[in-house]
Amino acid sequence: MIRSFLVIVFLILFFIFSLIALPVEWVIGKFNPDVKAVSSLRIVQGAFHIILFLAGVHTTVTGLENIPDDEPVLFIGNHRGFFDVIISYTYMKRPTGFVAKKEMKKALIIRRWMDNLFCLFLDRENMKEGLKTILKGIDYIKDGKSIVIFPEGTRNKGEGVQDFHAGSFKFAEKTGCKIIPMVQTNTDCIFERQFPRLKATHTTLAFGKPIDVNSFPKEERKKIAAYTHDVIVEMYEKE
Repeated sequence: MIRSFLVIVFLILFFIFSLIALPVEWVIGKFNPDVKAVSSLRIVQGAFHIILFLAGVHTTVTGLENIPDDEPVLFIGNHRGFFDVIISYTYMKRPTGFVAKKEMKKALIIRRWMDNLFCLFLDRENMKEGLKTILKGIDYIKDGKSIVIFPEGTRNKGEGVQDFHAGSFKFAEKTGCKIIPMVQTNTDCIFERQFPRLKATHTTLAFGKPIDVNSFPKEERKKIAAYTHDVIVEMYEKE
């Protein structure tokens, strides 16, 4: 339980820090939104690094060279556990937003940081609101921000990779940005399998080669979800 206790203490301290940092970030954003985007990214990445250290998480990462430095992309990942976001976000090279459940809006401090990081809150039960979220994400990508989404829709508590929701790929279809397959393993061993304790765990994170949506004939683009799913399944089976 000591790891859980240390993480809780850090989260309390980060909450107090946020009461000062968020207003400062707001002021910075009024003068230079780009500086705000990068500084918020680095602050949250730093916090995630500390959480992973306290939790005893060690990750073997491959394929970082597949992430472009100079263009936004759509990261498509499998979803095993709560720590999927924490681990993968520490390796983002540019301002990147995650697609999260609408319930995350209720966590006010977390929501403020997520807003700074261009995260999106998806309401899967409301088609109209869901469309607004997709359009907002498309605008983010056009403005140079990357997006991460877990198209299984929920944490996979079984083996392998569940089917993907095709709508998750609209971000790439409508913008032409490249898709970066992203596969993680063992992340559910950190927390979910022994809730509420945290367990020191070795995880893996692999970034696949970019999938260029524009290389697909227009009539074939509806198959991108299935194609990407096959790529991720193959990567997952190799980990």
